[in-house]
Amino acid sequence: MSRSLRDVYGDSLLKYGKENKNVFALDADVSGSTKSAVFGKECPDRFLNVGIAEANMVGMAAGLATTGKIPFVNTFAVFLTSIGLIGARSLSSYSKLNVKYMGAYGGVSDAFDGPSHHSLEDIAIMRTLPNFQVFVASDEYQTDWLVKNAIDVNAPMYIRLSRDATKTVYTPDTKFETGKGKVIRDGKDATIIACGVMVGQAVEAAEALAKKGIDVRVVDMFCIKPIDRELILESAAKTGAIVTAEEHSIIGGLGGAVAEVLTSGGAKAVQEFIGLQDQHAECGPYNALLQKYGLDVSSIAAAVEKAISKK
Repeated sequence: MSRSLRDVYGDSLLKYGKENKNVFALDADVSGSTKSAVFGKECPDRFLNVGIAEANMVGMAAGLATTGKIPFVNTFAVFLTSIGLIGARSLSSYSKLNVKYMGAYGGVSDAFDGPSHHSLEDIAIMRTLPNFQVFVASDEYQTDWLVKNAIDVNAPMYIRLSRDATKTVYTPDTKFETGKGKVIRDGKDATIIACGVMVGQAVEAAEALAKKGIDVRVVDMFCIKPIDRELILESAAKTGAIVTAEEHSIIGGLGGAVAEVLTSGGAKAVQEFIGLQDQHAECGPYNALLQKYGLDVSSIAAAVEKAISKK
């Protein structure tokens, strides 16, 4: 397992933020949780704790962006994409302002704070906003790249982070590109297209299925928007069976984005959806929640076998 993604984020924001004096960090009174406090401690003149005022935070960030600054706004994903949404839509999306929306504790990773803190709609919401790029961090090395890329690229972005560690699937030398998914493992019988913590789960599911003679391709679709249409259609043509796996509602997120590509591209492939089944999630130990809502390795493997049986 890697380090927790929030710890990696805090360290990366400090590392790259110290190099670029235009980087600012804003937080809504949860900087100890989001780890933006790491940057704030070293660069207090470029750190603003606005209190529990997410909408105001987004407005302040937009103002900073108009002066050439690169503001990173930080809070739990569920509040950033709900209370902060009007600013994201009107200021960043419509006005194309260079604000980075860092959605901490994505999915059910804020495990014990209950339905009010789970973020199961954020990807669906943010990918509908014109001019936004949308990413979901899968491991520590990718998280580090996402922070650097956010500083280097002049565009509004939503980046979803998990509270916890994830399975390491990359190396420090791995190259990433906006709009291009990564093939983690190749295969011919089915394709799992996953994002975030589910990428590691998908790799384990593919390894388990290999012992049964089932050859599965695993794709990390860490960039939800712009999405890699070419890779999705290639995977559909090669394997004829797609399973999307996300720590998110099956409505409107990665699964919906992939389905749009398959349909508009005329692909002849079966699709199964792993995600929350149009429901809220309760609180409890994180791994227990993943299992309860069918986001575990065995559920992914079962979905792959189901998809193959429908071909």
